[in-house]
Amino acid sequence: MRRSRRGRHRNIETTELNITAFMNLMVILVPFLLITAVFSRVAILELNLPGPSTEPVDPQELTFQLEVIVRVGQIEVGDRNIGALGIYPNTEQGYDYEALSQKLSEIKQSYPETTEAAILLESDIPYDTLVQVMDRVRVEETIKDRRILRSDLFPDISIGDAPSVDGA
Repeated sequence: MRRSRRGRHRNIETTELNITAFMNLMVILVPFLLITAVFSRVAILELNLPGPSTEPVDPQELTFQLEVIVRVGQIEVGDRNIGALGIYPNTEQGYDYEALSQKLSEIKQSYPETTEAAILLESDIPYDTLVQVMDRVRVEETIKDRRILRSDLFPDISIGDAPSVDGA
């Protein structure tokens, strides 16, 4: 009636985990993923949003304040205090960015110390149009001796809503 003790003292062997195949996969996969990764350049442009203005302005303190109003059918360039300096209706190709650039260059020659501009947009203006206008307001590009020269126009940009056409 003796039971055999063989079942109780089994020889338990520890097995090693074989990770060689996994390490081979990682050695190949990591460089492949690094090579095929797309490294994108993110550019951030700091914008100033206009705050509420409730204080009356002294007429002697009126300075030039450039406003570029982008509407569905045209771009208007003007001074906040004086009024419109130029209106550029859309052409068959879309907005007239060349005329806008030329007018902004003329304004910069008249007011070289001014660096601020406000871009005011109607609600249905596409984002690409905003980017195109911002680029034209910030930098002037000229071609000289087969090279593109860039110079700052009005780099301090504020963005806001365009006033309604009827003035209400």
